[in-house]
Amino acid sequence: MQVRLPKNFFMGAAMSGPQTEGAYKKDHRLESFWDHWSDLSISDFYNKVGSYVGNNFYEKYEEDIKLLKSLHLDSFRTSIQWTRLMDQNQKLNPEGATFYHKVCACARDNGIELFMNLYHFDMPYYLFARGGWMNREVVEAYAVYARTAFRTFGKEIRYWFTFNEPIVEPDQEYRHGVWYPFIKDAKMGMQVQYHISLAHSLAVREFYKAKKEGYMLPDAQIGLINAFAPPYTKENPSPADLEAVRMTDGIHNRWWLDLVTSGTLPQDVLDTLEKLGLAPEMRPGDEEILKCGKTDWLGFNYYQPNRVQAPAAKTDEAGYPKFADPYIWPERKMNVYRGWEIYPKGIYDFGMKMKREYPDMKFFISENGMGVEHEDRFRDESGQIQDDYRIEFVEDHLKWVIKAVEEGANCVGYHYWGLIDNWSWANAFKNRYGFVEVDLMDNYSRKLKKSAHWIKNLIEQRDKEDM
Repeated sequence: MQVRLPKNFFMGAAMSGPQTEGAYKKDHRLESFWDHWSDLSISDFYNKVGSYVGNNFYEKYEEDIKLLKSLHLDSFRTSIQWTRLMDQNQKLNPEGATFYHKVCACARDNGIELFMNLYHFDMPYYLFARGGWMNREVVEAYAVYARTAFRTFGKEIRYWFTFNEPIVEPDQEYRHGVWYPFIKDAKMGMQVQYHISLAHSLAVREFYKAKKEGYMLPDAQIGLINAFAPPYTKENPSPADLEAVRMTDGIHNRWWLDLVTSGTLPQDVLDTLEKLGLAPEMRPGDEEILKCGKTDWLGFNYYQPNRVQAPAAKTDEAGYPKFADPYIWPERKMNVYRGWEIYPKGIYDFGMKMKREYPDMKFFISENGMGVEHEDRFRDESGQIQDDYRIEFVEDHLKWVIKAVEEGANCVGYHYWGLIDNWSWANAFKNRYGFVEVDLMDNYSRKLKKSAHWIKNLIEQRDKEDM
C-alpha cells in the first residue's frame, strides 16, 4: 500500500546532545563518561574518532532547525547535556543554560516543537568515578539536575523525557561488557537498571512539583523513551523457549512499561531474579518513589526485533544465570552494515501489544532509522547520495505504523533517527543514518540526500490533502 500519513500525526526527527553538539570543552562544559573513555583509549573508537566532535550542532543549531522546517518536519527531539547545564557543585552553569535557551528560541521562531530529553548515556565523569548508577548518591544528583532543568526551561519546553533507552547502559556497560568499564556482571546490571528506574521516578516527581508550582507550561507532559524490541522465538517453542521470551520481555520491555503506566515493576520478573540471586537491593521507601514513575506518554525506539530461544548453558562465562540465547530466524533480512535484522512488522506488533496491555498509554515512534557504511558508494554525478535503501526502510516501517494506528494503536507520531548524520558512540561515523549528509572534510557542511527530498514530499502530500 502507498504511505498516507494519518491526520493529526506529527512527523519529526530525533537527535541527542552528546552525539551532535561537539564543543566539548566550551563554556565550562564538564568532562563526560565518553570524553574520559576517549581520552583513555581512543583506539576503541572507529577511526579513532572520540566523543569530542558531534556534528557541530553547537555552532550550527540555527541552520539545522531551519533545515528541519524546510523539510516540513514539525518537531524534533534532542537532549540537554548534564555536563553542559550543571557544574561540579550541582549548580546551574549559566553559559550552558544560555545555549539551550537559544535552541529553544530558535525552535519556537521556526514553528518547530521541541521535545527535550534529559539523559542520553552521557553521565558527567566525576559522578561516574563515584560509581555511576551503582551509587544512590548519583540517583539523587540526577534528581537535582532534573529539578534545575524543569525550573530553568519549563516555560519554553512542552514535552520532556527523563531517559533515552534506559536499558542500554545496564546492558552495554555491565551485562555484556562492550562499553567501558567492560564489566560482565549480571547482578550489577540489574542494580544499575533498578537505580535508573528510581532516578526516572524522582525526575517525574520533580516535574510534577515544578508544574504545580507554576514553573512549567500548563500543558507540559513528561515521558520515557526506550528501545522496546518485541521478543520472538521459534515457530514451535518449547516451555524453555517461552520462558526465555518471558524474561527477555520482562527485563527489556515490561519493566519500563509497568513503571510508566502503574508505577510498579513486574513482580514475576522480580520473583525470578530473587530466586536466581540477581534481585537488586531495594530500600525502605523505594516503593513510594517508584509510584511516582507514571508518565503522560511514551517514546518507542525501534530498529530490530529481539529473537530468543532457551539458553544452551544455564550460566554465562562469569557464572551468572542466563535467560536466553539469540535465535536466528531462517527468513530474516539483515542490515549487513549494522548487523541488525530488518523486520518492519515488529513496529506493528508492539503497537498491538500496547493496545491490548496498556491501552491508556499514548506513544510515538521516537527513533527508527537505517545506518549504512561507506555511503559515498551511492553518490551520483551531481554529488547527491542516492539512498533508496533508506527510503525503502522508512516507507516499510511507516506502512506498519499506519496499520497499527488504523487498528486502534494509540500512536500519535513518528521521529526518524537521525535527521543529520551524527557521531554514534564507539562506532563514531562508521554508519550514517541521516536524511542529510555531514561532510567531515568541509567544516561539517550539510548536504541533502535523496531521502530528504522523499520525506519532504511525503509530508507535503499529507498537508495538501488536509487543506
